[in-house]
Amino acid sequence: MASAASKKTRIPIGLELYSVREELARDLMGTVRAVAKLGYEDVEFYAPYFDWTAAKAKDVRKLLDDLSIHCFSTHNSSTYFTTENLPHAIELNQILGSKFIVMASPGRVDNLDGWKAVADTLNSAAEKLKPAGLGTGFHNHLTEFMPIGGKRPMEVLAANTAKDVMLQLDVGPCVEAGVDPVAWINANPGRIRSMHCKDWSPDPGKGYKVLFGEGVVPWKKVFQAAEKNGGIEFYLIEQEGSDFPAMETAGRCLAAYRKAHPW
Repeated sequence: MASAASKKTRIPIGLELYSVREELARDLMGTVRAVAKLGYEDVEFYAPYFDWTAAKAKDVRKLLDDLSIHCFSTHNSSTYFTTENLPHAIELNQILGSKFIVMASPGRVDNLDGWKAVADTLNSAAEKLKPAGLGTGFHNHLTEFMPIGGKRPMEVLAANTAKDVMLQLDVGPCVEAGVDPVAWINANPGRIRSMHCKDWSPDPGKGYKVLFGEGVVPWKKVFQAAEKNGGIEFYLIEQEGSDFPAMETAGRCLAAYRKAHPW
């Protein structure tokens, strides 16, 4: 009889390529190859990808296929969600094989009504993306977990967006804001389909420079909640900087992730 652990669906682990942004800017193809060689199974391209032509996106997709890795999502500015720009984002994401066009920068938002307007934009995008076989989502930073007028913007977004709008949880900022990531996941079942595994430490001078597993995030509890209630489909390592070179940092974080998430 198979054990309970063997029945678990294995969740892919990828890298948000902002983690190796300088390398990516110098040599996109070589950097993707190096990331795959480390053992990552998917990559998340961030905002500069929008400047690609369809031909360049096809070249990148061929490389991904040759390396047997995936691009499940991209990070996007709010300006990519306009009537003028969204068709190009759709074209590029379809070529890459992406599943989610994630808003990772909403621009300046001053009040709760502004965040409701962001929610409206996400809902509208979700409807436009469905015929293209794509979904949308929102990626939090620290700002979205800091209260405004007694409400956190993430709470406003969660309450005012359709259930099929993914809430891509960046765990480190959630913890830095004093929010329990496990409670947040459990409060939004089925909506945490992707997660940025970024650690954080309150120690002076450390912050986001700590590697995965060296901060205060309770990773095993987070993973359990994500897989039991969150609807997680893929994890992404993200690192803003460390005491090591970026590619070495990505490798160290992946090794630590595999120890914390051995199943």
